Amino acid sequence: MKTLIMFLLILSLASYIVFISGRNDYLTGTGYDVYVINGFKNNSSLPLVIWCSSQENDIGGRALQEGDDFSWSLKTSLWGTTFYSCTMKWDQMRKRFDAFHHHRDSRRSNGPCELVGFFMF
Repeated sequence: MKTLIMFLLILSLASYIVFISGRNDYLTGTGYDVYVINGFKNNSSLPLVIWCSSQENDIGGRALQEGDDFSWSLKTSLWGTTFYSCTMKWDQMRKRFDAFHHHRDSRRSNGPCELVGFFMF
């Protein structure tokens, strides 16, 4: 019985420290805004078609003209496994990329990440 009381006391103290520190995102997840912008130049006749999703959430598809954008907000999972990928198509070319990967992007300072060019491998 003493062990159970000690365990509950330590658990309560640890929870209190997490919440009092203002970093309760450990339990609820950190919020991020993701923006995808069509920065291709001189392609006004062909839109960039893009479709984004995670395992839990399908963001959907968009046809972006030059300079158009779309965005979504997300919260990371407690386990740090949040992952969004996008597939984009322009003319006959198709490419998949990681739009948000928790292990990569949670360590990044706030700022843009650019995919420069549309290369086929």
